[in-house]
Formats: sequence, C-alpha cells, structure tokens
Amino acid sequence: MKVKRIVANIETADPGVVARFYADVLGLDLLMDHGWIATYGNDDTMPLQVSFASEGGSGTPVPGLSVEVDDVEAAYQAVLAGKYPVEYGPADEPWGVRRFFVRDPAGTLVNIVMHTQ
Repeated sequence: MKVKRIVANIETADPGVVARFYADVLGLDLLMDHGWIATYGNDDTMPLQVSFASEGGSGTPVPGLSVEVDDVEAAYQAVLAGKYPVEYGPADEPWGVRRFFVRDPAGTLVNIVMHTQ
C-alpha cells in the first residue's frame, strides 16, 4: 500500500463562503465541488489542496484528514490488524471512490480513500 495524497478537510456550515477566500485571496483552483464539499488546490508537481465541508458525504461526519491510497483494501486490512477503530465503511460511494473512516491514535477522524473511476 502506497499513500498517494493527503488532503486536509476543514468543517464549516457553508463550504462555499470559506472556500471562496482561498480562491479569491490565494488563487487556488476549484478542483471538486459536490455541494457539501468543495476542494481547492492546484495541479503543480506537488499538489496543494484544502477542502471545506458541512458533512463527510453519505451522512458521515467531516474527517480531519483524507488520505488517498492506491489500495484501500490493503489499508483496511492494516487498520484491522492494528486494532484501530473503524467508524465507517469500507463503502463504495456514488462519486467514484471506495473509502473507510478510522480514528488515529490522537482521535482524529481519517478518511482513507481510493478513486475507483
């Protein structure tokens, strides 16, 4: 299993209002918008992204971090082997990802995700 990307997620009641600051002030591009989450960043060699969300998708809480991996099943097995608490999934989501949520040792809710499309 290889980590491909880590994305910070910031909870807010109105993702659009906060996210516009990052677009207008910092010049970040809108990379994804599902209504409940808007991700801004760029497509440089080292991607820079920050997301603003009112929920975690599919009615879940907003995770503190999203970690994109190339093999979500291997990551899930590693989490189970480590006896870390899985709080959601694994689930295939309608926006083209397979993911699960786990609490890290500090209590941060982490979204482990792999794109399927």
